[in-house]
Amino acid sequence: MSEASIEPMADKTFGAVVRDVALGRLSASEFSRIHEAFLTYGFLVFPEQYLSDEEQVAFGRRFGELEFGAVALSNQERQKDGSLGKLYDLDHTRMRIMIGNEGWHTDSTYHPISSKCALLSAIKVPEEGGETQLADARAGYAALDPVIQDRISGLSAYHSLLYSQANDLGHFPPESEGTIFHGEAYLRPLVKVHPETGVKNLMIGRHAFGIPGLIREESRALLQWLLDFVVSEPTRVFSHRWRPGDTLLWDNRALLHQARPYDYRQPRVLIGTRVTGEPPSELAYFPSDPRAEDGRRALAAELALLRAAQAAPAET
Repeated sequence: MSEASIEPMADKTFGAVVRDVALGRLSASEFSRIHEAFLTYGFLVFPEQYLSDEEQVAFGRRFGELEFGAVALSNQERQKDGSLGKLYDLDHTRMRIMIGNEGWHTDSTYHPISSKCALLSAIKVPEEGGETQLADARAGYAALDPVIQDRISGLSAYHSLLYSQANDLGHFPPESEGTIFHGEAYLRPLVKVHPETGVKNLMIGRHAFGIPGLIREESRALLQWLLDFVVSEPTRVFSHRWRPGDTLLWDNRALLHQARPYDYRQPRVLIGTRVTGEPPSELAYFPSDPRAEDGRRALAAELALLRAAQAAPAET
């Protein structure tokens, strides 16, 4: 096989398309080159791979320990034998999560150890919409005025999926220990230093709230302003139009991403594998750590405010 072709995205600060490679049977030298490109470009698109579940999991494991492997991130039920069943109703918790993912975020920042990177492979895609968008949080940070960089250098925010679902969708799933809907919130710096490249980026997105030291309105305004700034420049945003067989790999330590809306009556079946981060760089703290209590209190207070706002009668 000829050497892989790595073509940077035109008119973008990040991203590349990789062709002439079979992810299911990479040599050590081929993987080394892909890994280098991954760190350089932040995300890679691999067209026409048609990976099996086993191949996607094996490729993911080359990056580290898996958070999960070959899970259907889909609006269509996946049976035990791998076949696809009925479409989920819009009020199903799985659909509420996927609709929530239509907001900019970084994976697993609401866990003690956030994600290193993630893979998606397309099985079925809708006729229109349903793209995956990515945003370069490295270039976004670099473009900030030095005064703002200095202002946010010592700030952190809590991260919680319970918060983002409630804030974005008015969705208040029951808390349950050991699931993604737990009552923990994990404090992470707004400015993250990539553990392998040393490049700074913004650790923000829909899961982030409650910057200690700022009143609620200031925190919400700053987090929204930073997010809007990152995605305001077209060179920092890429929208991937899925085709069956595509595989997309991105670095959760450098980028934000979101799904785009589509006609939910049409199947959108993507298979996902997520690699957990290395604790020295991606661990916030565990629930047993005394610092976790501050996060629980911050989350409980924020959820109470969001519930009250939802219950308040609409102004006429």
